[in-house]
Amino acid sequence: MLIEELVNFFETVSPETVSRIGGLYAIDARFKDPFNDVQGVPAIEHIFRHMFTQVEAPRFVVTERIVQYDSAMLAWRFEFGVRVGKRVHPQVVNGVTHFKFDGEGKVSLHRDYWDTGEELYMKLPLLGWLVRALRRRLSA
Repeated sequence: MLIEELVNFFETVSPETVSRIGGLYAIDARFKDPFNDVQGVPAIEHIFRHMFTQVEAPRFVVTERIVQYDSAMLAWRFEFGVRVGKRVHPQVVNGVTHFKFDGEGKVSLHRDYWDTGEELYMKLPLLGWLVRALRRRLSA
């Protein structure tokens, strides 16, 4: 089943295995997340290769999966490190991916949903202070 292949791919992805996307995704597949919206296997591969240049030891852990007809949802935890000077600060982002599959069973849509404010911006020193202050002001 393709979902098992996808889970295995994401949980073991490395710079050496990113090219396996071509066997899992339709040639014209779309990838969308809070920072990217691209189409085609080469563009999707580029996003994953870029991830390995921006963060330390990225790792996905799939925590839940739901499969129905030509769709699937994976809940995941993205663990990585951010280098600041000589120190690496561990980070975790929680999210969900919605997949749609084409007639051949390949991924035609990969849509990531995660809260950039809570999972990223609030963890940044200066911007985090501002986001937390806005959140306190706007909460009931």
